[in-house]
Order: sequence, then C-alpha cells, then structure tokens
Amino acid sequence: MSKKHKTYTTEFKAEAIKLIEANQGNVSETARQLSISMQTLSNWNTKAKAGTLAGTKQYSPDLNALLEENKKLKQQLKIAEMEREFFKKGSSVLCQRKSVRYAYMKQKRYSFPITLMARLLHVSVSCFYDWLKRGVSKRTIQRNQQTILVKIAHEETRQSYGYIRLTKYLQAQGIKMSMYAVRQIKALNHLYCKRHKRFKRTTNSDHNRAIYENLLEQQFSMTRPNQAWSSDITYIWTVEGWLYLAAVKDLYTKQVVGYSLNERMTTQLVCNALNMAIHNQKPTKELIVHSDRGSQYCSHEYRNILEQYGFQGSMSKRGDCYDNAPIESFWGILKNELVHHYNYQTREEA
Repeated sequence: MSKKHKTYTTEFKAEAIKLIEANQGNVSETARQLSISMQTLSNWNTKAKAGTLAGTKQYSPDLNALLEENKKLKQQLKIAEMEREFFKKGSSVLCQRKSVRYAYMKQKRYSFPITLMARLLHVSVSCFYDWLKRGVSKRTIQRNQQTILVKIAHEETRQSYGYIRLTKYLQAQGIKMSMYAVRQIKALNHLYCKRHKRFKRTTNSDHNRAIYENLLEQQFSMTRPNQAWSSDITYIWTVEGWLYLAAVKDLYTKQVVGYSLNERMTTQLVCNALNMAIHNQKPTKELIVHSDRGSQYCSHEYRNILEQYGFQGSMSKRGDCYDNAPIESFWGILKNELVHHYNYQTREEA
C-alpha cells in the first residue's frame, strides 16, 4: 500500500520559516520540533530566501512572475541557439528532396529535437516517423554505396581530381557511375580539390638578347609527333630550398620527352632538358621548339643547340602565359598531384 503524501498549508509553511529564524537559522532543530522532514523544511527555507514561498515576508508575486518570464526567455534563447547551430550545419539540406532531409534528421536526432528539425526543414513529424518505419530505400542504399566509393577514390587521388577525372578513375576500376552523380556526391560531402600556390618567378624577360618570333600563335593541334615541342621551367619548394625543373613536351603525343632538375635556374638546366628530348626522340629539322622569353632560352648555348639540329625557335609574347598553355597546364597537374600535397625535406627526395 502506497504511503500518502502529506500536504502543508501556506500558513504552516510561513510559521515554520519564522521558527527557523527564532532558532537562529537552525533547520535541523526546527524540523525536529515540528516533526517534519529536514529536507522538506530546507526546501521551504530556500524558497523563502528567494522570495518565492507564499505567505513569507520575502514573498513577492511580481518577483515570481519575473522569474517565470526569465525562465521562458531562457528557453526561447536556447531554441534560437539550436536553430542557429542547426542551420550552420544543415542549411545545404534544406533545398534537397524530402528523403535527404529525413535522412539528415535521422542522423542528427540525438543532437536536435525532432520537432525543431521538422519545422526548420519544412516537413511534418508524422511523415518523418512514417519514413523511418518504411526503412531505407534501394535508391538510398545505392547512393550511400556510391558516396563511400567516391570518398575512397577522392583520397586515393590525393584529393586532386575534379568530378570529370574522378568519374573516369572510377570507371577505369569497373565502377559504373555518371559524372552527374559524382559531381553531386562531391558537392554534398564537400569533397573539394586541394590547391596551393607558392609563387616563385621563373621567367626573366628583362634582357637585351635576341628572341624568336611566335610561330605557334596558340595553335597547339599537331598532326604528328615531333612536329612541335613546348618547353618551360617550374619550381618545387623543399625544406632544403628551391628545386628547379625544366621540361620539354610534345604537343602531339602530350608526353614529356625531356627534363632536367637543378638547384639553380641556369642555362644548363634548359639545355640538358632539350638534349634529353633530342636523344629520346631524334626529331627532324622541321621541328618547332617553343618557349617563353626567359633569359635561359635566349642564351647563346640554347640557340646553338637549335641551330646545330636545324630546329625552328619560337617564343611567347611578353607576359602572355597562354602562348605556352600546354606545358603550363602540365605544371598545374603535376603540382596539384605530386607537389602541393607533400612537404619534401630535401631536393633529392623531391
């Protein structure tokens, strides 16, 4: 049989508080005198001091109302903070189809109240629970599997492939997925390509040496190998210092046919790259060798090699990087995939 809870009148509580004061604040002695629980009397005393116990001299109905209003304002502030936090994390979901919003609610249901999320995402609570009962659709399972595959591929390619190249990478592994799906998954999961640029000037056009005319005029489509080459210098940062790379690219095969590395950006650097390309390809005299107007490419040593083999020299217009776009594009890919994601300690390591 359950024990009945004893109730006390407002007048009794007020008299009990007066008795505590008469006992110089001794709650335990007062509780013994009144034969009531010390915990109960302590609670009354606390409320009396706060001015919230009716019948006591400290009691203030206005203060009580103010406390209630303060409590409501705190609740409203808490809700506003949750709304702000929710939108900070889930604003991109708002424009997605309902199944995506339901899935997001399920994911965040232990962090935010269901009713709050439903209101902010413009869905009903009952529809959300109906969706939960139905279980995960085949389409959702497929998309989840695709998302995992895209994330893995994104890491395997060092976070450097856009959605087009990433799609081709997946297809090469026998995974059927459209470019649209890959692009959407990358966007929804914030899978962005890492890009970084540490600038180092490699072209010094401030010289009085002879230059060649631009024979290509940004016409980079060739009909056969060794018809035209594009050459340039780039840089790689290491903890030990800068490392310079000169390369020669065939505009028909799109392959690098010669290169050279050195800790200094010298004439010998570009000459070595050109000599390697000549040794590897053995081109005919009709070959066009294009470069920028850097002092290394205008040097007597470099020009002598061109004249020795009967090649035609060609140079970009001053300050126009598009005139040498094919190899500039190659530098971008090289650095994004093999340079910017690494912190090389030495030149040899790079």
